[in-house]
Amino acid sequence: MTGSEIRESFLKYFEKNGHTRVASSGLIPKDDPTLLFTNAGMVQFKNCFLGLEDRGYKRAASSQKCVRAGGKHNDLENVGVTARHHTFFEMLGNFSFGDYFKEESIAWAWEFLTDVMKLPVEKLWVTIFEDDNEAFEIWNKKVGVSADRIVRMGEKSNFWMMGDTGPCGPCSEIIYDQGEGTGCGRPECDIHCECDRHLEIWNLVFTQFDRDASGKLTPLPKPNIDTGMGLERLAAVVQGVTSNYDTDIFRSIIKFIEKISHKTYGDNEEYNISIRVIADHCRAITFLIGDGVLPSNEGRGYVLRRILRRAARHGKLLGMNKPFLHEVAGAVIAEMKGAYPDLIDKASYIQKVVVNEEQRFIETLDAGLKILNDEVDWLKKTGKTVIPGDIVFKLYDTFGFPTDLTADIVRKDDFTIDQAGFDKAMEAQREKARESWKGSGEETVSAVYQKLSIDGIQTQFVGYEGVTEAQSQVAAILKDGVPADTISEGDEAEIIVNETPFYGEIGGQIGDRGVMEGKGFEFEIKDAQRPVDNIFTHIGRLVRGSLKVGDTVQLKVNNEERHAIEANHSGTHILQAALRAVLGDHIKQSGSLVNAERLRFDFTHFSKISDEELEAIETLANRYIRQNAPVDTTVMPIDEAVKTGATAVFDEKYGETVRVVKMGDVSMELCGGTHVSRTGDIGLLKIVHESAIAAGVRRIEALTGREALKYVQKLESELKKASNLIKANVFDLTDRMGKMLIHQKTQEKEIENLKGKLAAKDSSDLMDRAQEIKGVRVLATEVEGMDTRTLRDFGDKMRDRIRSGIILLGSKNDGKAMLLCMVTKDLTDRYHAGNIVKAIAPIVGGSGGGRPDMAQAGGSKPENLEQALEKLAEMI
Repeated sequence: MTGSEIRESFLKYFEKNGHTRVASSGLIPKDDPTLLFTNAGMVQFKNCFLGLEDRGYKRAASSQKCVRAGGKHNDLENVGVTARHHTFFEMLGNFSFGDYFKEESIAWAWEFLTDVMKLPVEKLWVTIFEDDNEAFEIWNKKVGVSADRIVRMGEKSNFWMMGDTGPCGPCSEIIYDQGEGTGCGRPECDIHCECDRHLEIWNLVFTQFDRDASGKLTPLPKPNIDTGMGLERLAAVVQGVTSNYDTDIFRSIIKFIEKISHKTYGDNEEYNISIRVIADHCRAITFLIGDGVLPSNEGRGYVLRRILRRAARHGKLLGMNKPFLHEVAGAVIAEMKGAYPDLIDKASYIQKVVVNEEQRFIETLDAGLKILNDEVDWLKKTGKTVIPGDIVFKLYDTFGFPTDLTADIVRKDDFTIDQAGFDKAMEAQREKARESWKGSGEETVSAVYQKLSIDGIQTQFVGYEGVTEAQSQVAAILKDGVPADTISEGDEAEIIVNETPFYGEIGGQIGDRGVMEGKGFEFEIKDAQRPVDNIFTHIGRLVRGSLKVGDTVQLKVNNEERHAIEANHSGTHILQAALRAVLGDHIKQSGSLVNAERLRFDFTHFSKISDEELEAIETLANRYIRQNAPVDTTVMPIDEAVKTGATAVFDEKYGETVRVVKMGDVSMELCGGTHVSRTGDIGLLKIVHESAIAAGVRRIEALTGREALKYVQKLESELKKASNLIKANVFDLTDRMGKMLIHQKTQEKEIENLKGKLAAKDSSDLMDRAQEIKGVRVLATEVEGMDTRTLRDFGDKMRDRIRSGIILLGSKNDGKAMLLCMVTKDLTDRYHAGNIVKAIAPIVGGSGGGRPDMAQAGGSKPENLEQALEKLAEMI
């Protein structure tokens, strides 16, 4: 069986046993900010395990995309070295949310492996938690596994926790004996041995507890089942190979690497490791970028950068000195597109991100390697084996070497890195260490909303198709985040009703504002939010009367604001279509904000957008608007929507059914927002700003309709004011101002020349004021109206004239005092200009210093300038 056939067999088997097939969630956990990446099948079901979410099914089965390359679950260093470790893998899993428990879970696992996968019973072992007698009885008495093949183990291996907190419980593992040929060869080798002989295939977690930050275990409302089985490992066992990399899942990718590197897998173990690293890492790279992660210097982006650069370095070990990873990513997409068809649409974008990052790394790789190799050679001569932290930091900061890459490179020489020294250097440069993970920044949903949802309270949104008014009943009231039966005049609260025309903020579109009215009361709605999929909250203040649960209310959205928001939201769709047409189909939305005043659109692009390109984008967007195409919305299953070619947001979490918004032949996107009826209703779209907000991500801010007109009118008004000032036609403004600037620069040069001539004359006149003190010619005098530059030029001329002596010039300018001291070269061994200025400057309320031959100072007391100048003679 191929890997794809195994995946499908697993899902079909559990569908047959009453499970709902659930698509893999993205690699960015949407509701768990404690995780860098989705690292297990149960992550998307965490709230189901905690009893906080009801999805309408109690049994689920999935094949989940997972990444383990950061934080607690980090397999990065082992990848390529072992036969079974990966950064990216697929986890097959079946789950029960308070439905079946240990007996069914164990029975199905055994049946699937022995009857469907046809694994020989005599090759299988079972482990259980040391205190789990219930599991032992099921395995032994009901399934028929002999007692000598059931092994009790401790908490470290057989008590599962997703992280430091969250669902956990005892587990039972099914182990496959690969035979003596794959093990360590020791006579005492058994199931406890760390060698590859006894391979864990399937982990059955009996989730009974919720662990809090203090370590306390609280029984879950109902015990759950969470199982996980690596597709790659199972494929290796089923296909009769001892390495995951020898399965069909990796075979085509490895063949492609062989082709472009001109190396044969299996000929040389060092090359084998590099080929395995590239094959594995390119799978992680492809899926991470496909799910919206971009290379950066922190968080998820930094993990991606580490993986990508580690793969690039192994390519160099294979003799590949030009960018190649984007080609391998293409091979990954070709292999995985059957199971993950979204990769096809993202292919161009993924490859552009990869080649851009790889090119940046290649530019610094050789220089960094030279520094590292020189350091290793020097340390060998001194008998040391630890790369100093400051060198590790320099490689990281200047050449983009992640610390684990440096450690990886020097490991072949039995060297290690000074991690503590690196951390110290990092702390000195940045207040926040780059390694630390502060969470995804995504807020978890408050339990109060989840509890309301489970209790059956939900809101139906009726605000599509231009509907802005509706009658409904109050289903719940939250005051200070706590359910309340009633509120009084002046109270601030959140009101939840059964039906609403108010759009709750989601997908970048802000919530509506307006009023909620009824018999004897009025509630001002300042915002509308959507904390969970089926609940809309109306946030505001009761300005009149009292309001209680069950009251009938009339809801009225602010019409003018709603229309402006709709124009801006439809404008983002038109803008994205124009961006893709002008810049290329690698353009993907990575964020947006839509309110009544403006729109903001973030998108993937890897270079600055020129003024000419911006003009072309704006022109095309307005051409699309003027087509006045109808805006049609269709609700359909997500799979069907993706097949139509509708554009989706990378990391957006979509439900089973979605809304597809189509604007003529120009745009088709998955979108739950509100929109205009025809593109012409957008009016004018005016781009007002474009900038970079992250590596590979640009931002455009634009206005539509009334706000766009106001902006253009203001621009026109400012242009008219400017043209009136210089008495020119608006369309001649640029030409006229250019000529004026040239004229101004010519006049400034003439003024400087005249100042120089006057200064030369003044310097000649001032020489008469010089006096001789102890055989030294000394000149201390005030000169009028000179700025710092003119004073220095004048000082140079005076020094040339005096030939040997000390000069102190003072000037007043803009309420400040300036001092300049010059000492000719022949006297600098006796008199120091910097020391002279340092002593005199306090008199004018300032400070200064400089070289032995020239120094200057400034001060806030120009009235003391004469006193300061007199001080020089006294000092000499």
